[in-house]
Amino acid sequence: MTLVLPPRLTASAQSLRDAAHRRGLQTVQLPTFEVPAGLRADHLHAGPSFADVVAPLLGIAPLEAAPGWLTGLPRELTRREITLVTIGEAYELRRPAFIKSPNDKNITAMIYTDGSRLPGPDAVDRRTPVLVSDIVDFTAEYRLHLLDAVVHTGSQYAAHGRLHLGPPSPDALAFGTDLVAGFGHTLPSAIVVDVGLVDGRWAVIEANAAWASGAYVADPDLVLDVVLRAASPTASVTARDQQFIRRPQPTT
Repeated sequence: MTLVLPPRLTASAQSLRDAAHRRGLQTVQLPTFEVPAGLRADHLHAGPSFADVVAPLLGIAPLEAAPGWLTGLPRELTRREITLVTIGEAYELRRPAFIKSPNDKNITAMIYTDGSRLPGPDAVDRRTPVLVSDIVDFTAEYRLHLLDAVVHTGSQYAAHGRLHLGPPSPDALAFGTDLVAGFGHTLPSAIVVDVGLVDGRWAVIEANAAWASGAYVADPDLVLDVVLRAASPTASVTARDQQFIRRPQPTT
């Protein structure tokens, strides 16, 4: 099996590359987004833009959560109101909100004082979906790598909005396990879910594609298990996961 990597490697990608080598897998780091003639590969670990170009050419199916997944969770699991709207609709907001792209990096994830601060229609198609969320303060944030409805590994990555690396707390793992028990059927079989504490209560932050997510200090060998499932040959994707295959995003 071969794992394809992008031109620039993060520290996380380097650790996954090393884990792949320990497992006897081959890795190929492409110098550009161009796929060389004759290249065959089974998996990838890269950002969405790279995946949109490379994955279809190699017959790889990247899995991701539905764009509106967060909006389908009950309020007691998110601790805030979250809506999925077009950026054209978000332009009308006249209050501060945390706004981000559901599964891409096209719209910078941050607090916008109002909708007029978003990238304009000259830069982004007005139909582009965005998640609009109430502003909350996560005092601690954890990344959980899920595989087959089980929390496979995880890591703390932030405290009070700043980078803070460490093992996941038992309570974070327990919250993730409860989340999967109730809503695992709404997610692909391999995915990353970030969770955190809001006013002392656990909440879901977001879901991220495992093939595009950093591992922080989670066990790279266990992270690799999730990544390999999250971006595997199209022919190997189960009927259950078919609905979660990412489709290349149009560019403006």
